[in-house]
Amino acid sequence: MKSFAFRGLPLFLVLLLAGCQNTQQPSLPPVDDLVLAFRQLDLSLAEERLDDARNQINALQQRAGRDTRLEQYQRQLAEAYMEQSREALQQGDLDRAAQALGQARSLMPQAPALSHDLNQAIDSARAARQAAAEQQAREASAKLDAERQEQLRQQRLASERQARAAIVATPENEAKPLVESKPSARLINPDAATSSVALPMLDTQDNENLRRLLDNVAADVVTFRCAVRIEVRETKDYPWVAALLSARIKKLDPGFRPQLSQKIAPQQVPRLLLSPQRQ
Repeated sequence: MKSFAFRGLPLFLVLLLAGCQNTQQPSLPPVDDLVLAFRQLDLSLAEERLDDARNQINALQQRAGRDTRLEQYQRQLAEAYMEQSREALQQGDLDRAAQALGQARSLMPQAPALSHDLNQAIDSARAARQAAAEQQAREASAKLDAERQEQLRQQRLASERQARAAIVATPENEAKPLVESKPSARLINPDAATSSVALPMLDTQDNENLRRLLDNVAADVVTFRCAVRIEVRETKDYPWVAALLSARIKKLDPGFRPQLSQKIAPQQVPRLLLSPQRQ
């Protein structure tokens, strides 16, 4: 009897141990939604998906606005936007640089000093670009003025040669009055009441071709004393076109004051309407 009890004891212990293991198996705790959200935010920052990270921070602010981790993530995202702004500035993309800097500032409005130097660098780059554009405009205008003066000189010399030839060819060697030649136009029809000159490059911001076109427009305005109506899509475009055209007219004829007017036509391709004065 005693021998049987000792033989059954190991089997009993094995069954008891298995039962304990089955009843004491621990259950996994549920994962907190905020933990998952912050992990996803870390992933977006690591992969430089800054706009996604911005949206995730906005969502977390609504769910856990008092969580102290948010300020750290806001600063980290602001620094990433400023780095993006610096890269865009080095590439010459000033609009993208300013946009990224604006995102950084909105994330850290209480710390404007963080972006002060970068903001100054963007402003300096804009000023340099504007100065270069103005210098280019002055050089182009000076070149056009020199070409115009040379053209007038050649025309005057040709007229003088024609006059001398006419005097020699007269049988009685009498000078005949010269008939003034009709000036030629570059873009307009001088016999029409109004001529239209399209400005499609204003829509594409092609300032180089715009300046070239206005060089020829100014020559016709001065030659035929044209009144000009500037038709543009937006109000801001009128002073830009008017300033460029007025500067060219003044170089050709400082004493001439052109009649400029404007019309805002959003649905129409920008254009100029030139109306020659009748002699």
